[in-house]
Amino acid sequence: MDRYAVIGHPIAHSKSPRIHAAFARQTGQQLEYEALLAPLDGFVDTVTQFREAGGRGLNVTVPFKLEAFALASRRTDRAATAGAVNTLMFDADGILGDNTDGAGLVRDLVANLQCPLARRRVLLLGAGGAARGALLPLLQAGPASLTLANRTEAKAHALTDAFRQYAAGTTLHASTFAGLAGQQFDVVINATSASLSAEAPPLPAGIYAPDALAYDMMYGSSETAYLRAARDAGVKHLSDGLGMLIEQAAESFALWRGVRPHTAPVLAELRRELAAA
Repeated sequence: MDRYAVIGHPIAHSKSPRIHAAFARQTGQQLEYEALLAPLDGFVDTVTQFREAGGRGLNVTVPFKLEAFALASRRTDRAATAGAVNTLMFDADGILGDNTDGAGLVRDLVANLQCPLARRRVLLLGAGGAARGALLPLLQAGPASLTLANRTEAKAHALTDAFRQYAAGTTLHASTFAGLAGQQFDVVINATSASLSAEAPPLPAGIYAPDALAYDMMYGSSETAYLRAARDAGVKHLSDGLGMLIEQAAESFALWRGVRPHTAPVLAELRRELAAA
């Protein structure tokens, strides 16, 4: 039976084994999927052993996405622009590295949340790895404008400059959080790590357009600090990143198996579990 796994440190908390098991049942694919704990200094050795034992592919989570990027012998465009890899596929040509995070985000927004991005004003908060991984798929969705806001303006400018070549038809801006004052956006995506420390980015009042969507890449059993702040600001359409997690997993599954699973029932099941937690 074909073997796959998610590799990280820590890894016991990962929902990926359950997600991919559900995908396999739904699509009739015969495979095994496990959680693989790698020592912090042993990523390459762990991957090599898994591959030599017949492993076909890996999902890669923190803190190994940069090491996975370096390990890949070839990379998809979205992995190359993200500078990080969260999916490895082993085949006769070597190791293919992909990054499915941004594609998962866009599919969650457009398909699950019925939030089209074309010709909309999009605000992306943060200039770290999560934002970098999302930028190319977001730009490919054709928004009218995409503003990248960060605490450090120089970092925001460096990231927008790196992606300007992909912004055909989209006005690309860089800003500090304070510099957003007086502007409005249709879709606001939190790609900062603030929610991990129960904080919200310091956003000026009035940035949410009427009927705007506030989206947090993080998720949990309760509303994140960013989503609470957005709700307090009067935003009615709110979403966490659980759908992004499942959609990026579906991208990996499709890459490995050549079939795309239906994500809605898996998302509904995990959403019920989170609500009951």
